[in-house]
Amino acid sequence: MIDLLSDTVTRPTPEMRRAMFDAEVGDCGYGEDPTVNRLESLAAQMFSKEDAAFVSSGCQGNLTALLAHCPRGYEVIVGDRSDLYDFEAGSVSVVGGLVLHPVATETDGRISLDNLHSAIRDKNDYQCAPPGAIVLENPHCQLGGRVLPGSYIKQVRAFADEHKLALHLDGARIFNAAIASGRTPAEIAEDVDSIVFSLSKGLAAPFGSVVCGTRPFIDRLRRYRKLVGGGLRQAGIMASAGIVALQTMVERLAEDHRRAQLLAQKIGAIPGICLESSIVETNMVFFRVEDAGLTTADFLSALSRRGVRMGTLREGVVRAVVHYHITDDDVDAIARAIQSVLQARSQ
Repeated sequence: MIDLLSDTVTRPTPEMRRAMFDAEVGDCGYGEDPTVNRLESLAAQMFSKEDAAFVSSGCQGNLTALLAHCPRGYEVIVGDRSDLYDFEAGSVSVVGGLVLHPVATETDGRISLDNLHSAIRDKNDYQCAPPGAIVLENPHCQLGGRVLPGSYIKQVRAFADEHKLALHLDGARIFNAAIASGRTPAEIAEDVDSIVFSLSKGLAAPFGSVVCGTRPFIDRLRRYRKLVGGGLRQAGIMASAGIVALQTMVERLAEDHRRAQLLAQKIGAIPGICLESSIVETNMVFFRVEDAGLTTADFLSALSRRGVRMGTLREGVVRAVVHYHITDDDVDAIARAIQSVLQARSQ
């Protein structure tokens, strides 16, 4: 099976497995796991932040970050097509007591400044939940892996400062954004108060995410990490794979981007396939099948029978995510499989 469901389906590299076997461990709950401490120090250094915390997932990272930024009952302004709003089980509201305020997302993943202005409520009006934070997503998953321009993030930073709001970045695939834009992770994160990134999306580690920010912020976050069940113990076994991921898997993301562009080129030339966007910046390709009688589920099922697995985030749109297990030969095979499905429909 050529699996493009997500870049989370990857398996640890041999170097990661060796590191996990040999990992030096301690009790992370007491801050005594040396491997976790090394991972957190490395992450903070890469993003030029004061401190970092290892968490179990991006969902836990976003939740604990927003709890550390906002008191209960405050609003979090977020894009209506964001991962946080659509795919994190409402945890910020259910667990955190925060109100998600969705704002229209532009086709390139931005939230327009006009819409941000419209989302701000009068802090003196007791009928309204006061705003506490803005969340951006970079790169933006549902909008095709698009990368937010640095100039735009600076504008949102100025807006957040004007209204005394925290600015949090959901950077699950932030290293893809860095490679695609030619900027360092620190340059991308310089205008945000906090950032969470995933070790298991694209970087092939089996577990975990990391949140970076100021030292007082991370101190608060560690308390919330414990509160939501993230009291890690000998977590160095998993953190060791994260260290290898950061040291060995970042630069090769350019190969995933090249193959995603090649995949878009090949399947975009197939009659009956319509790319959602001709712009492929990172490792995702979104497309539609122009056959009114073929549902997305039926297309995916037929494709799976031909040895290719993809997924969907909404009806009518198919998502293919390229990762380090995918080769150039696989790209050719994927295009042939899609063509076979459509040819079978026309016979």
